[in-house]
Amino acid sequence: MAKILFYDLETTGTMYWKNGIHQLSGIVDIDGKTVESFDIKMQPNPKAVIDDKALRIAGVSREQIESYGMGMVQGYKTLISILSKYVSKFDKSDKFHLCGFNNRGFDDPFLRAFFTQCGDNYFGSWFWANSLDVIVLASQHFLSNRAELVDFKLSTVAEKLNIKLSHEKLHDALYDVTITRQCYYELCPVS
Repeated sequence: MAKILFYDLETTGTMYWKNGIHQLSGIVDIDGKTVESFDIKMQPNPKAVIDDKALRIAGVSREQIESYGMGMVQGYKTLISILSKYVSKFDKSDKFHLCGFNNRGFDDPFLRAFFTQCGDNYFGSWFWANSLDVIVLASQHFLSNRAELVDFKLSTVAEKLNIKLSHEKLHDALYDVTITRQCYYELCPVS
């Protein structure tokens, strides 16, 4: 049984050791089927540095993220309640594959730090160590015609794969994870 957690984060900056997560969205995919999706909007770690440029990219303001109804720990508990429906953290053979777009270099370190900040040192009990990264799969797919792409952003890759986009919705974590999942299945079709 293949269990994939497609996910995306919106953060208060680019450095996982000093910025925090304010939106965590995901799609629980089991054997190629969506079984649940979620969109957790939370106040970031109270110690997180907030970069206004990062908030502008995500289309939110300080006031918005400060008004979110749940704090970081409640956001973590919400995520764990979802994960625990589908995997047992006590079973070493039952874990999610994490999958995102450029997640190896950005989202994965933020998510791991988020677990640690919430007092959970058992990130590896939920997820396999080797996550899937759609940007890597796309790099292989576009190996011979990479120069045709103006950049290698999610939107550019998706459009090159003939996935229709709403550019106004980009940088909303739930929208981005939906597009990431579509890209994944274009690059790795289920047989």
